[in-house]
Amino acid sequence: MYELNLDIAHFLEHYWQKRPLLIKGGFKDFADPITPDELAGLAMEQEVESRLVTRFDGKWHAEHGPFEAYDHLGEENWTILVQACNHWSPEVNELAIPFQFIPGWRFDDVMVSFSTPGAGVGPHIDNYDVFITQGIGRRHWRVGDALPLNEFAAHGALRHCEPFDAIIDAVLEPGDILYIPPGFPHEGYAIEPAMNYSTGFRAPDARDLLSSFADHLIDNEITTERYGDPDLKAREHHGEIQPHELHRLRELMQHALDDDTLFKAWFGAMISEAKHDLDVVPVDPDYSEEEVANLLASGEPAIRVPGLRCVRFADASDHCYIDGESWSLPSSDPTALALLCDRDVVTQSDMVTLEDQAGFLTLFTRLVNRGYWFFG
Repeated sequence: MYELNLDIAHFLEHYWQKRPLLIKGGFKDFADPITPDELAGLAMEQEVESRLVTRFDGKWHAEHGPFEAYDHLGEENWTILVQACNHWSPEVNELAIPFQFIPGWRFDDVMVSFSTPGAGVGPHIDNYDVFITQGIGRRHWRVGDALPLNEFAAHGALRHCEPFDAIIDAVLEPGDILYIPPGFPHEGYAIEPAMNYSTGFRAPDARDLLSSFADHLIDNEITTERYGDPDLKAREHHGEIQPHELHRLRELMQHALDDDTLFKAWFGAMISEAKHDLDVVPVDPDYSEEEVANLLASGEPAIRVPGLRCVRFADASDHCYIDGESWSLPSSDPTALALLCDRDVVTQSDMVTLEDQAGFLTLFTRLVNRGYWFFG
């Protein structure tokens, strides 16, 4: 288990979404949860999202996996990156646990990269919060202030920004952590073969949210209020849109957003849906409730599939959202919902604290058979 060497309250007050921070020795005695060879193997898999970034003869190049070989790349100036590596490696998934002081719905994934000397992805700006943990090797990082900078495509799959002055200029060693808020330009280059672990937190913008909400209305054939103007008066200027009409149109849209049940159903499904493939293997044949109960009673823990997103609303007591779907308990039990959404492991000792153990077991058996929890 990784233990974060950080004053969390001080960090949230002074740094979170405000300014970058270098945390020397953020993880004491850090041990890499995955090897470069294992990472390279994952990047060869079809269902794993990966990229290869190179800079040969001063020219940047980026391509998406899966990849077949790396021998032709040489010893310098190339980086392999695996997105959502925590979905495929339980050990990498453990690296996200120390950052659970941040709301789970904000968590995105843990991206892992291996870089040869001189390699990086170039100067760029991200629109999300990220904690970059240094694994084996050393990497030189520069971070600039959040100032307006021109951005451009260095390659079809690689966006860069113009040069910037550094407010952090440091070499990271194993266990060091670099926190970078959205909008701060940064670049990092390996001094020697190096592993990096980027724990990222999503920050959706209004455009994405509105688009997703509209899709939800369409996909679920939800009827919404239609514009009406029974108080219409004869119009002198046929081509004019009057302020009260614009207000009524905006109000019409706002009514849909103000429907609390509709809004929660959309957001719960949207935010719990995995952006990347999960390593989910449905049970075949299905377990019975009795079999699940017996496994738990025998001391077998049920482990949540790495990367599975489970969220609940603070005022909900009988349902939660898992991987884009709403799941309901037979009766109200906030403790049961907290067990599903807050914990990565379910044990028999957890079960005995629940008000409706039989009802929870009914739902949990369905989730186990779906492959969302498994007995390891």
